[in-house]
Amino acid sequence: MPASEQCLSVSASLHARIAQEIASAGGWLPFDRYMALALYAPGLGYYARGGPVFGAWPGSGSDFITAPELSPLFGQCLAAQLRQALQACATETVVEFGAGTGALAEVLLDTLGDELPHYRIVDLSGALRARQQARLERFGGRVQWLDRWPETMHAVVIGNEVLDAMPIQLLAWDGSQWHERGVACRGGAFAWDDRPTGLRPPVAHAFAPGTVVELHRQAEAFVASLAQHLARGVSFFFDYGFPEAEYYHPQRTAGTLMCHRAHRADAQPLVDPGEKDITAHVNFTAIALAAQDAGLDVLGYTSQGRFLLNCGLAERMRIADVASRAAAHKLIDEHEMGELFKVIALARGCTFDPIGFSAGDRTHRL
Repeated sequence: MPASEQCLSVSASLHARIAQEIASAGGWLPFDRYMALALYAPGLGYYARGGPVFGAWPGSGSDFITAPELSPLFGQCLAAQLRQALQACATETVVEFGAGTGALAEVLLDTLGDELPHYRIVDLSGALRARQQARLERFGGRVQWLDRWPETMHAVVIGNEVLDAMPIQLLAWDGSQWHERGVACRGGAFAWDDRPTGLRPPVAHAFAPGTVVELHRQAEAFVASLAQHLARGVSFFFDYGFPEAEYYHPQRTAGTLMCHRAHRADAQPLVDPGEKDITAHVNFTAIALAAQDAGLDVLGYTSQGRFLLNCGLAERMRIADVASRAAAHKLIDEHEMGELFKVIALARGCTFDPIGFSAGDRTHRL
């Protein structure tokens, strides 16, 4: 079967699967359930269907690029932070959630060498796991794949663009009450359908009628699970997002929900499910509070640009060739990834001053 026909077949099958679940639920699904199916339904969802997903150019069939694919200098700088964290936490293990193509793991394993004998990957996507295994085969037994949380972790944990891919709930304000925004079937297509709810955003702003906001309960639950399994260690999460005051700013009336396909963005998650990424920016205040409520310490929070500069990116760029410097600039430029992307560090039983937050720490703004 040609690739184009296979894509259509997968899309049609996923559409039927979602429609069946909507019918079984009485004609309405909350958006977080719809998003979970669109992204992760086995063999059908966006991350489970085996498409390229990650890549530098639309011609590769990819939909977006992440920092590790953009420049190996990202991983080399992160390695400097991990070296400090591994020593401070007295561990030889790194656990990566959502390893994508394996690009970050490859750079970290190469850069840290014998300092990193144990690398564990937890990834929901079987298709991506196959790509990771092919790319990381040369590292042999240093790399292992896990199907679920390790029961107890004494490790350094990392996650790049993991939190944003977790299903979110949508709330809509009509000027008099809040509704939870869900999905229904109308005329063979998916359509928005709002229902009154007791859910509320975590702030009490005077929102304009028509405002839509997101709640990140699954990401918060993920952090709580991290706390349950992390006996000793520190975790670093990179993602695009804001602290709560900016996230729920009254002027942000359309929320942050977005889709990505062929390196273009759109705001239509109900169109062509399974064929594009669905994502939302991260509320880092909620992540920090969930961590603290679960017994973790927040060791730092800052922009990706500041974190990488603190970890030696400028020095590495000085000795890099012109093409490498140009790619690395996108990691730190304010109008690229440098300001929009943030880094947060969460720890248990492992207190130290991470070099990535040595200047420009913004924990006080959470």
